Amino acid sequence: MDLLDRIAGRVGTANVLTGADCARYTTDWTQSYTSEPLAVIRPGSVGEVSAVMALAHETGTPVVAVGGNTGLTGATQTRGGLMLALDRMNRIREIRPEARIVSVDAGVVLANLHEAVEAVGLVFPLTFGARGSALIGGVLSTNAGGSNVVRYGSTRGLCLGLEVVLADGRVMDLMTELHKDNSGYALKDMFIGAEGTLGVITGAVLRLFAKPRAYATAMVAAAGLHQALTLLNRLQQETGGAVEAFEYMPRIFIERHLARVEGARAPFAAMHDVNIMVELGATAPRDAVPGEDGSVPVVTLLEEILVAAMQDGLVLDAVVAQNEAQRVEMWARREAAAEITLDGRPRVDADIAFAVDLVPEFLSRMQAVLAGLDAGAETMIVAHLGDGNIHYTVYPGPGDAGNRDCIVEAIEDVTLELGGSFSAEHGIGLSKLNSMRRRKNPVALDVMRAIKVALDPTGIMNPGKVLPEG
Repeated sequence: MDLLDRIAGRVGTANVLTGADCARYTTDWTQSYTSEPLAVIRPGSVGEVSAVMALAHETGTPVVAVGGNTGLTGATQTRGGLMLALDRMNRIREIRPEARIVSVDAGVVLANLHEAVEAVGLVFPLTFGARGSALIGGVLSTNAGGSNVVRYGSTRGLCLGLEVVLADGRVMDLMTELHKDNSGYALKDMFIGAEGTLGVITGAVLRLFAKPRAYATAMVAAAGLHQALTLLNRLQQETGGAVEAFEYMPRIFIERHLARVEGARAPFAAMHDVNIMVELGATAPRDAVPGEDGSVPVVTLLEEILVAAMQDGLVLDAVVAQNEAQRVEMWARREAAAEITLDGRPRVDADIAFAVDLVPEFLSRMQAVLAGLDAGAETMIVAHLGDGNIHYTVYPGPGDAGNRDCIVEAIEDVTLELGGSFSAEHGIGLSKLNSMRRRKNPVALDVMRAIKVALDPTGIMNPGKVLPEG
């Protein structure tokens, strides 16, 4: 019997898509990577995923798990393999408010999870621009970051347990609800960030947090990046670690936002080089309940800290949101980053991370290096400054598109000189294979390859991604 007929017998004929029916799964959000799958399989349960993987293992058929297809590195591309789309597996299995945990299928849309847990006064704090389409399995598989890492950590730190279907179809139940479990290797952590190369994540137990009762959000013009970091540390100290976001947008970001987004407004009356969006979240009633004059204590505290920072020369200007509409406008400016970065020109996208105090050093060094490589190059920068993650995009100058590889290696050189990482939150996929080959510790690569062979001896799990050939 044909493989697809056998799979259809397990998942139903309607859930085996071929030809034109595959279209919506075969192009990623960036339009840079397209796929030509043998078929798109849409299982509806862990048992169906297990059955599909067993058949793929038996026949040596490559399998690429796909979520919302919002990745930026080509990690879901396939030529002739099966695409395993988990969007039908979209149950929120259980919310346990007292334990502050939620158990979910891998196909749950991130924004839907946000809505479900907020209904019981809690938050799952992972957030980024693609939350309306990104699926939980995808964010786990890439160890997604986003804007709230400064307070809550990245996806790995938000996950207590996993359910994983291995390459041969066996189901590994790691769905622990425990904060402490020292019973052997931390297997869960191997699959988070592995981009589907070791197994298919089908479920997870995730940590929840108290929903802030009030937010204090502001746009701040800092005197410089070093001054901005001083402000960050002051905010953390004076608010007891309540900083939820600390996002850097340089002048070029603001200018391009105004030029490309209809209805966009400048954050300040004058243009500034260093623009920061800061948000505090208050959970305690004493910080969140309005006083008799209507003022919200956490907002007043932010205003007082910013006034003092102005007097100390750290801050040049600041606008504090006075209502939810103003807060939404500030967030919309930051979350327009992808829209204003992907403008059709050839580009180098770098997603890099440093110790936070070295971010200014990287930008200074890279500016000098880039001027020597390509005097006509333009840059676009936005950063999760609170955790040291920079999205650094370079558009080669006219006629210099061939400089792309030189620019990539130059960024890697400066990044590694400063002890940084060439991949902060977007993963490796296809686009960073050469970086892995050049820059990853060779012993670490050997260990990764050994793990890959042990878990996927026939090499069917998302082949050609993450690990360069040895």
